[in-house]
Amino acid sequence: MTADIDAFIQFLNVEKRASAHTLSNYQRDLRYFMQFCQTLALENWQQVQHEHVQQYIAQRHREGIGSRSLQRMLASIRSFYRFLMARQQGTHNPAKNVKAPKQNKLLPETLDIDQITALLEASPDSVLEIRDLAMFELFYSSGLRLSELAQLNLEDIDLDAGQLRVRQGKGDKARDLPIGKKAVQAIRHWLECRFDSDDSAVFISTKGRRLGQRSIQLRLDRWCKKHGLEQHVYPHMLRHSFASHLLESSQDIRAVQELLGHQNISTTQIYTHLDFQYLSKIYDQAHPRAHKKNK
Repeated sequence: MTADIDAFIQFLNVEKRASAHTLSNYQRDLRYFMQFCQTLALENWQQVQHEHVQQYIAQRHREGIGSRSLQRMLASIRSFYRFLMARQQGTHNPAKNVKAPKQNKLLPETLDIDQITALLEASPDSVLEIRDLAMFELFYSSGLRLSELAQLNLEDIDLDAGQLRVRQGKGDKARDLPIGKKAVQAIRHWLECRFDSDDSAVFISTKGRRLGQRSIQLRLDRWCKKHGLEQHVYPHMLRHSFASHLLESSQDIRAVQELLGHQNISTTQIYTHLDFQYLSKIYDQAHPRAHKKNK
């Protein structure tokens, strides 16, 4: 059984040119699965049945292995059996219809209005901080992804019209977005003192080069620590806050979906974690049978 795993890993390495990370994961997954099979006295891969794979995944789940890791384990086993079948070493794929437990969706981390205000109304002390504040305002104003902000070019923004174009969003889909008044002011301030550069990027370094995603993350972390925000803040948290605050105010999930560039509305629905008291208030005001009549 070990020899078959080694042959499969060699196939992935030579024929498929899989990454070292993939090779390591698949090899580890299959060795763990082999050990499990051996505890069941299974002597070769052909003896493994559908229920054995189910038992294995259930056991790893009880051990606290997360859904994504379990899905990868199943992918490893399925790929391995396809390899065996292609070599005439098997007639069935016991992992074919086995599914991993669904992963619980974690609510996105957001900042409240007071935290956003403290973050964005602090005064910049340098040209770099003027640039940084423009970036952070734009994150929260337009709900951009980190990659979208880093890729933004000068020709993509129209400050007079208060809008921008994301040319390559997720799935290579373009979309037009509004820019809020505060963000327009912050960007204008930055462009007035922007470093000389032939690069068309809106946000550049002191060397005139497009600012990378990691640099943006580090600048946000530095800004938050400087201004006493103890919570760890990352760029996507500003996007989450944009979506959450806009949805709470407008109750228009379709509009928020469009602004975020989500293909499926189910992705946007994660932001509907509204306060129960607020929902109760809306219910009491709107539902015709909710009002208590005085006798």
